[in-house]
Amino acid sequence: MFLCVLLSCVGIVQCYRSGQVSGACGSMTPGHGTNSAQSSSAPYTVTANRTTFIEGDEITVSLSAQSGDFEGFLLRANQIGSNNPIGTFTVLDNGTQVLSCDGVANRAVSHTSDTEKTLIKANWTAPTSGQLSNIEFSATFVKNFSTFWVGVKSSTVTYNGTVTTVAPTVPSNPDCGTTKVCFSQPSNCDPTTSTGCYFMAVQASSDQSELTIEMFGQADGYVAIGFSDDQQMGNDDIYICGKDSSGFLQVQHAFSTGRSAPNILSLGNVTNIKTALTNGNINCSFTSRNAISTSRAMSTSQYYLMIASGPSSGGNIQFHTTKYVSSTKADILNPSLVTGSAEAFPAILKAHGALMLIAWMTTGSIGMIIARYLKGVAKGHGFGGKDFWFMAHVSLMALSVTATAIAFILVFSYAQDWSGGAHPVLGCLVMILSLIQPIVAAFRCEPQHERRFVFNWAHSVIALAIKSLAVAAIFTGLALFEEYKEDGWMLKVMGGFITWEALMYILQDLNLRAKKKDSEIFSCGSMKPETVLLIVFLMGNLAFLISLLVGIGRS
Repeated sequence: MFLCVLLSCVGIVQCYRSGQVSGACGSMTPGHGTNSAQSSSAPYTVTANRTTFIEGDEITVSLSAQSGDFEGFLLRANQIGSNNPIGTFTVLDNGTQVLSCDGVANRAVSHTSDTEKTLIKANWTAPTSGQLSNIEFSATFVKNFSTFWVGVKSSTVTYNGTVTTVAPTVPSNPDCGTTKVCFSQPSNCDPTTSTGCYFMAVQASSDQSELTIEMFGQADGYVAIGFSDDQQMGNDDIYICGKDSSGFLQVQHAFSTGRSAPNILSLGNVTNIKTALTNGNINCSFTSRNAISTSRAMSTSQYYLMIASGPSSGGNIQFHTTKYVSSTKADILNPSLVTGSAEAFPAILKAHGALMLIAWMTTGSIGMIIARYLKGVAKGHGFGGKDFWFMAHVSLMALSVTATAIAFILVFSYAQDWSGGAHPVLGCLVMILSLIQPIVAAFRCEPQHERRFVFNWAHSVIALAIKSLAVAAIFTGLALFEEYKEDGWMLKVMGGFITWEALMYILQDLNLRAKKKDSEIFSCGSMKPETVLLIVFLMGNLAFLISLLVGIGRS
């Protein structure tokens, strides 16, 4: 028993000998049981080799023992008046290591063993963007388990970046195709002269070991560029130039895994960062020695190029509102001009749109017209005791509900979120009511029942709600397909269809009123007016439907 207690005590004493003390970044206090920090002056000093700094500067920090030695230490930098670590460290001596603080890599430095030390040096690199101010270096020194000093500080290092900050020049395209790979939207636009120009350029060094990257575009929060193996989002290497929580521009490295927000990575080997925000235009340039990582394991220099922009909140990017992708792959090591367009819609989204158009422009619309106006046609003729009009109505509405359900499953299996504004909400309401309608119909009472009117009214109101919501969903969906087109012709075609359908309903209603007075609005031989109007509606309906299906296919 005594041996077990003794061994457990040894474990406690040795628990920090490896220096893995990321959890102490905030307080800087060792978790050495009930022992508290010394209040006397520390026999150690923290010194920096510079008294001023600007963005991206490197400062060497020394931890020295004036007398004796120390077994462990923890070093970090913070702005005066703040307790949050800032900048990144690289180690210079054996027996030292960098630590993550609050999930950010290389924020602090510590020991790797409890060997005796008298001098430790590390390099600190200042941030390249953000709201910077004067800093100080702070260290904890551990002489032994029970004796340690917390918060030993260096002299203040003054921020002097307001004078020497350099902004990037606005990128232009004279070098595109000669020394740079360039991709822009509109094609070949020049950011120096064109408004609404989104531009990216990649220039490889002579030994192809690094890439100089430029990006430019108008956005509320960020502009991002990406390298991809295909023309769809997912498994893309991304660089983001966006506003941080203070409104200053910062460059981030990220990797996308789908339509969700990309995973932010360590910035890695990125240098010479320059940023500028002018009249809503975000402009960033930098040099990267990072390898481009996509889904393919093989090494390549050919990628589809992407540009996206959108809002940000608290330094976090939101779903993009503008996106463009090159029409072909570009070899980023060989200068060229790359053309492109708005990001191509995936086939699964096109299938979703096509099914919804078929369901609520054609099968659903015709099924509703038949139920309202064609009950008197071939009355008493049918199959299994059911009139032809009823069988046609039920069959067409069943097709509409089935197509809606398939479209619903397709789009949510792809998107797995609610992005798209009002459109997904409207689609869900259409889906819910489409499932309720046949359930209500299945429990209807007999036609002669005194409460049959309740079903008739409920059935009609739900049908009107479905039709209205479906039309709104189609308009908002087509707006997403035409997000980057100026003419908006599919929305105009849909507007023409609504007008056409309303005209057919008016004519059918006028004919229904005339029939109640034993009259007709027109005569067409043996064919009844409502049948003629249905055929005319079907022909026009198919013309509008085919036009929109072609438009979706070409989006």
